[in-house]
Amino acid sequence: MTAALHPVEKLATGIPGFDLIADGGLPLNRATLIAGTAGSAKTVFATHFLAAGIARGQPGVFVTFEDSVDDIRRNVGSFGWDVAAWEAAGTWAFVDASPNAEQATTVVGDFDLGALLARLEHAVRKSGAKRVSLDSLNALFVQYRDHAVLRSELYRITSHLKKMGVTLVFTSERTEEYGQVSMYGVEEFVADNVVILRNLLVDERRRRTLELLKVRGAPHQRGEFPFTITGEGIIALPLSGISLTQTSSSVRLPTGNATLDEMCGGGFFRDSIILLSGATGAGKTLMVTQFLAAGFEAGERCLLFAFEESRDQLYRNAAAWGYDFAGMERDGKLKVVNTYPHAMAMEDHLVLMRDTIESFRPGRVAVDSLSALERVTSVRSFREFVISLTSFLKLKETVGLFTSTTPSLMGGTSVTEKHISTLTDTIILLRYVESYGQMRRGLTVLKMRGSAHDHDIREYTIDGTGMHILGPFRDVSGVLSGSPVFLAGEVHGAPAGGGERHG
Repeated sequence: MTAALHPVEKLATGIPGFDLIADGGLPLNRATLIAGTAGSAKTVFATHFLAAGIARGQPGVFVTFEDSVDDIRRNVGSFGWDVAAWEAAGTWAFVDASPNAEQATTVVGDFDLGALLARLEHAVRKSGAKRVSLDSLNALFVQYRDHAVLRSELYRITSHLKKMGVTLVFTSERTEEYGQVSMYGVEEFVADNVVILRNLLVDERRRRTLELLKVRGAPHQRGEFPFTITGEGIIALPLSGISLTQTSSSVRLPTGNATLDEMCGGGFFRDSIILLSGATGAGKTLMVTQFLAAGFEAGERCLLFAFEESRDQLYRNAAAWGYDFAGMERDGKLKVVNTYPHAMAMEDHLVLMRDTIESFRPGRVAVDSLSALERVTSVRSFREFVISLTSFLKLKETVGLFTSTTPSLMGGTSVTEKHISTLTDTIILLRYVESYGQMRRGLTVLKMRGSAHDHDIREYTIDGTGMHILGPFRDVSGVLSGSPVFLAGEVHGAPAGGGERHG
């Protein structure tokens, strides 16, 4: 007779994104080691675990072995966690086991942690705690020389707390990001589960990741997942949470250019992602401006993330083409978010952009340009960013226009384009064409999922009223590769334009 299966029950931590990675949360009434190098956010995790529990009506106890209680209250206040108020309400309790800063550390011989366990048990019973955080165990290893006895004592404490119906996490430091799990090689054997926090240095920039190395008897996602720290604590960003379950819209939206609408079979799909690739000055920002202006005319709210130009520059450029961006933003129809790419990590850019989209609820989103972001991070981090952003926009059924700058004037594939082209629904290429001593411009719709589209490479011009798409180039090949070959005679498409301006 087969015994009944009893899956391990989970406790949702309430830490955004983490429970998705942990497939529901941490195992209930078990002990989890949070290991990481200095600055990896171990204490933030331990405090967030308790703060999120209190928000769910689960009191908690925080045991500090290193920092003073006053320091912890002050430090976590920046996340909006009013620990003093929770203490007054009886939902948060401290057990202060930190050393006296004015006394030298004493290394002791024979010992037991019975007194600590008694204080901890009292605090748990008094507050009715369901969660306990111990931060950090390293102080105990410094004070107590016999690590075999310490391991036994830690096992006694965790076992006792688990029997009391408490789910606990304890932190420990490690010396290498990919080396031994913990500094003393003991803590991971006391814990049922192990979570590793990393603070990697990649191309001179820090990148945070977390990994569930061990979750005893319970399913969880495997591998490293990026996370960041915001003013509200830890936010994990699991790509595994992205699913291809978005609805698909057949509604067409105007591109802002009547000829481009025809080339795209009637406009962009409402939930599509468009990549606009071109060299500097090819007219990408102009197409972004016309794309947003078409949204205004349709009564849609529009959002522009600008990473290369200031708000005033954007206002000036739009005004030159007859669009009053300043007035639109004053009226609440447009929101411009200017951020210098180097100002924050990619994970922070992603969180900011998702929060802005969530609060502003635009019908159209433009990012100008993705290339600026790609230059300040690793390929992996950039690709994760694009996957997350495009999935979020599709989930919201919001059309997104991303620009990408090619490395040379005459064409070729940009690094950005290479990494994200498969993630986009539509790709539009803008290219310069050198023709008998003149620099002309060509445009083509390279790809458009789910729709017939124009396959010609058409000439376009730019003047004070905007972009004008003309007829297709004939008798010339190699335009997109940047090496045009003229087959015979004149290049047909349009007369060389006079008085052009750069977009």
